[in-house]
Amino acid sequence: MFPPDPLPVPEIPLTRPPTSVLPPTQRTPSFVLGASNRSYKHQYANIYFARLQLLRKYVLARATRRWKDVSGNPVFVSRVLEVIKGKLCYIIGTVYMDMPLKPNVLQDIARDHSLPAPPPRTKYCSPDDQVMLEDESGRIFLVGERLRAASLVTGVIVGVLGIETSGGEFEVVDVCYAGMAPQPSRGLEWGKSAQKDENMEVDGALGEEHDDEWVALVSGLEIGAPSPADAQIQMLVEYLTGEAGGPDDQATCSRISRLVIAGNSFSQAVSTNASTNDDQKAGRDRKGRRYGHDPANFSIHPTLTLSAHLLDIARSMPVHILPGASDPAGTLLPQQPFPRAMFHGASAYASFSCETNPTYIRVGAPSTFVPPVSNTGKGKQKASAAATSTSNGAAANSGPSRTILVSSGQPVEDMYKYLPSPPHTRLALACQSLHWRHLAPTAPDTLWCHPYFAQDPFVLAETPDVYVVGNQPAFGTKIISERGWGKRRGGGGDEEMEVDSDGDEVEEKGMEGEGGQKRCRVVLVPTFKKTGVLVLLNLRTLAVRTVQFAVEGMSGAAEDT
Repeated sequence: MFPPDPLPVPEIPLTRPPTSVLPPTQRTPSFVLGASNRSYKHQYANIYFARLQLLRKYVLARATRRWKDVSGNPVFVSRVLEVIKGKLCYIIGTVYMDMPLKPNVLQDIARDHSLPAPPPRTKYCSPDDQVMLEDESGRIFLVGERLRAASLVTGVIVGVLGIETSGGEFEVVDVCYAGMAPQPSRGLEWGKSAQKDENMEVDGALGEEHDDEWVALVSGLEIGAPSPADAQIQMLVEYLTGEAGGPDDQATCSRISRLVIAGNSFSQAVSTNASTNDDQKAGRDRKGRRYGHDPANFSIHPTLTLSAHLLDIARSMPVHILPGASDPAGTLLPQQPFPRAMFHGASAYASFSCETNPTYIRVGAPSTFVPPVSNTGKGKQKASAAATSTSNGAAANSGPSRTILVSSGQPVEDMYKYLPSPPHTRLALACQSLHWRHLAPTAPDTLWCHPYFAQDPFVLAETPDVYVVGNQPAFGTKIISERGWGKRRGGGGDEEMEVDSDGDEVEEKGMEGEGGQKRCRVVLVPTFKKTGVLVLLNLRTLAVRTVQFAVEGMSGAAEDT
């Protein structure tokens, strides 16, 4: 018997980069509901009015620059019902899609409830759909071939150029959006990999990036499903904690500074008493329910399993967890954070954060990190120590940072139902929402949200560096950019030319940063249960890599993204 080879030991001990989370800003606010927004006495129409008031000036500024050289001298009409027939003009309003297949609450109330409800539709679009534009004065029908390529959904604020026909419809020849929001410079340069959008720098060699900080992104663990991915989840935990793989794998995972779980950590609740008879159900009802739930159709094992995995990871790195569509959280967006107490041991770590859905995560570079205060207590004591260190780090922050906008995927999934596919894809819609400057335009029409009164929290005041969309059928990524005020129409009305107005135009008050350079990496994170894919994001270059965990018999997703 030969003695076994000794385990390789790195010359320098492996340590994780000490990145920090910076507090929210006015342009990247928290989505936690305040006392004023927990009232349900308001009409949902207030959200549309607030959205129109917030985005109208940006659409008007871009539309004026875009169409000022168009032949015919189009004029701006402030109200959609004041357009003049036969005269070229442009109007601004909120898009409303009149779709016969869209859910209708009045039809649900009027239907015969003795019959089972029809299954939810995967698509709302049909040949009978009509597009309208509305503002405070009323609505006007939009027609024209240009609308088919515009990828419009309900709730988008747009400006349209055209002429009113004799039938009272507005024939559209061009469409203008609010454009990407300003993106203040954080002092970080975009690496060469961020400039190569053709190959998206996925699964490439690390090269000079082996010393960079990375963020791990995962979604759709779906613990508690009838056919769970327990083996893949255990492999994921061991990889993140450095217990799996060889020296190279351990060196790579040691550069992961934190983990973001983008929703659907639990599976949909499955009833365990569907096959029992009425006598057995009646007998259980006569018995007292323990702790307020029926143990016959409720199990705490998914919560305990997830808590155990989170505890293993939280001992090694900071963790951010978001609620999703299948999680035990409120349905209305923005979904509020999980109660920390439900995760048992992991909740004792100050680095474990329960986030809203959606949420902004501002990650500071190692130069902005302040070591946390030593504290041997648990629970609230550790959480208060973390708050103290975070505030100190914000006060000392003078270095670069990255703004990551994370969503569990409900807005993109809802918008995907409005448009035919192909040619429209989820990745294209996620990119388009940044040009619309709105995260969830279909809320509150077909996407449930809180009835905000004087604001619309989903309006983007700042373009994030990274936009992460979780729980998608497959992985996808793309870098989108916008320079200046966008494209401008030529004198003939059909030719477009790129315009960079950084130096030749003085920005108006309230329009600071509108003419600057904006760039954002959009990442679709697939459902881990179906694909076993973990996404790694480089904080310096914004390059993206994927790591897949698979066992025999596991199949990946095949839908379009």
